[in-house]
Amino acid sequence: MEILGYVGALLMGFTLGLLGGGGSILTVPILVYLLGVSPVLATAYSLFIVGTTSLVGSYQYHTRQLISYRTAIVFGIPSVITVYFTRAFVVPAIPEMIAKIGSFTLTKDIFIMSLFAILMVFAAIGMIRKSGQNEVESSKSEEISFNYPAILLEGLLVGLLTGIVGAGGGFLIIPTLVIFSKLDMKLAVGTSLLIISSKSLIGFLGDIAQYHIDWTLLSVFTFIAIAGIFIGSALSKKISGRKLKVGFGVFVLLMGGCILLNELILS
Repeated sequence: MEILGYVGALLMGFTLGLLGGGGSILTVPILVYLLGVSPVLATAYSLFIVGTTSLVGSYQYHTRQLISYRTAIVFGIPSVITVYFTRAFVVPAIPEMIAKIGSFTLTKDIFIMSLFAILMVFAAIGMIRKSGQNEVESSKSEEISFNYPAILLEGLLVGLLTGIVGAGGGFLIIPTLVIFSKLDMKLAVGTSLLIISSKSLIGFLGDIAQYHIDWTLLSVFTFIAIAGIFIGSALSKKISGRKLKVGFGVFVLLMGGCILLNELILS
């Protein structure tokens, strides 16, 4: 199972490099079901892994001048603050036993994995829908406008969800940047990666004092995932990612459904 877990890390990075996003949604399930990490600790590890891999991915967009740093600051500040305080104070405050309904007990682990599975379903639907849309080429000359209240609210929401489940939240960030900041798709993806990396890594700082971190596992997993990014990025120039994104979206959708079934019915 440990070998399968590291193969999963390579797959996660490969998918991120090939499709430009989406792969990080696999991190928590791989850590929990293949490497035996507890769900709460897995969300902490995921923040470090997602943050580091997103930072590597954002550098590639930086070299192509496809990051709006002003947008990253406007959106990122409330998100970073929220995710840090969520990891440092909100997650530790969630009780181990949340509720009991008949014979079913909603524990902290089940709550986190179920919430994560729901986000997987929404992320999968977003990937499938976006694959059928035409991407607009970047236009750096266009004036970027901001809907500040909407961006602030979305930044707080993404920070809260990221803090609880350890996901990158790109499927929430990218539509926000496109709709409220008027960024085209490629610029939104690059900017999203920078936001994800900063808020995830800073959020992870809120975990260091809370949990015992297995740095060997974390380092090996992250290194393999980054190797997968470079492999996927090299192949992305030769393979059309549109059909692959649909297939991966369906895979994530099925995985999210299986996790919900396992956590809420079979557990």
